[in-house]
Amino acid sequence: MFENFNINESVNKIGTKLGEWLDSIILNLPNFILAILVFVLFIFVAKYVGKLIDRLLRRKVKQSSIRQMSVKVLKAIIILVGFFIALGLLNLDKLLTSVLAGAGVVGLAIGLALQGTLNNTFSGVILSFLPQLQIGDWVETNGFAGEVKEINLRNIVIKQSDNNYVVIPNGKIVEEPFKNYSRTVRSRIMLNCGVAYNSDLEFVQDLTIKTIANTFSQQGNEEVEFMYEEFGDSSINFVVRFWHDVSKNKDILVARNKAVIAIKKAFDAHDINIPFPIRTIDFSNNLSVQKKEE
Repeated sequence: MFENFNINESVNKIGTKLGEWLDSIILNLPNFILAILVFVLFIFVAKYVGKLIDRLLRRKVKQSSIRQMSVKVLKAIIILVGFFIALGLLNLDKLLTSVLAGAGVVGLAIGLALQGTLNNTFSGVILSFLPQLQIGDWVETNGFAGEVKEINLRNIVIKQSDNNYVVIPNGKIVEEPFKNYSRTVRSRIMLNCGVAYNSDLEFVQDLTIKTIANTFSQQGNEEVEFMYEEFGDSSINFVVRFWHDVSKNKDILVARNKAVIAIKKAFDAHDINIPFPIRTIDFSNNLSVQKKEE
């Protein structure tokens, strides 16, 4: 008799609880449907906004990996906003607070564990929008020089003049200075040389300027500059500076090669000597050896 009473009481409690849940579901059904609709709506918004941003980024960013990651991050943010709004419509404030707190703790742990990786990732995003560094540019950075072949979320890849590839983390590029030859169309090239002490210095200066000006066309306010620098051990040294089209380091080498040939021909035609170090051995003092008489 007592056992039947306990069973009936338990069944009644279960039925009462199920009834309360059913009433709660019925009462919250409009909010539940609205929350689902809002969440689905944000998914579609994220999809179309992602396509729009991808089209805009194609005009500014050449790196597909950067575009894809940027679009994915933006879509994830939009979907998360929709998720939190849906939780708010369901009056799940406590759950929302717990989710935010858990996300903060997890985010902090992931950030500490992947500090170097995240630094390179954010640096990659910065580099993708940096006009001073683009694919195809010739750069010098971190002791390496070459053509930029790839910029991704972790590193940049440059191809050196010896046909070898160098992978440099993005954080190194952002933190260290780099020189980009491709950002300017014209660059000033400097060439050092020297002439003998018995040379006519004014004639040498005029001849060098005329030779370089005839070899390399100077534009606008550009001009060939010539300055004597020092009295060297065997020559009076000078530097000549001129402008030329430069987009990579090879262009400088080619221009210097052309300038050296032109100056050498001009000097030879006018018997101007380009001296080289000479070692002279003086035998004027004879070494005498006196033998001791026995």
